[in-house]
Amino acid sequence: ASLKEGDIVLVMTGADKYWGREEYLVKGCGMSREATLWILEHGVRVTGTDAWSWDRPLPLIAKYFEATGDASLIWEGHFASIERGYCHIEKLTNLDKLPPHGFTFFCFPVKIRKASAGWVRAVALVED
Repeated sequence: ASLKEGDIVLVMTGADKYWGREEYLVKGCGMSREATLWILEHGVRVTGTDAWSWDRPLPLIAKYFEATGDASLIWEGHFASIERGYCHIEKLTNLDKLPPHGFTFFCFPVKIRKASAGWVRAVALVED
């Protein structure tokens, strides 16, 4: 299946299986600025992942920054939203229970005054 306007991209890394354990923070692949912008260029405005962040694991970001001194590598997936607005959802679980495509995804955000982020109740509707 190809991406189209209005699709929601959910990235299953398997990191959710490590929730509550120290290695959770280093699991998952994360998205670069370029990968995020590519997804957004196809009309996607909402993304999600089962990892701790949409970006690469923090130790990997730190390693690249230390080696290059390039601050643009820090939270590059997050900062792609400055170029093309989108919302992403982190720390999802049970993505492995969903089909690759063809389901409806809902997310019900909790309003938090003066916040730039918050949590959602994520629900997937899979029809028989």
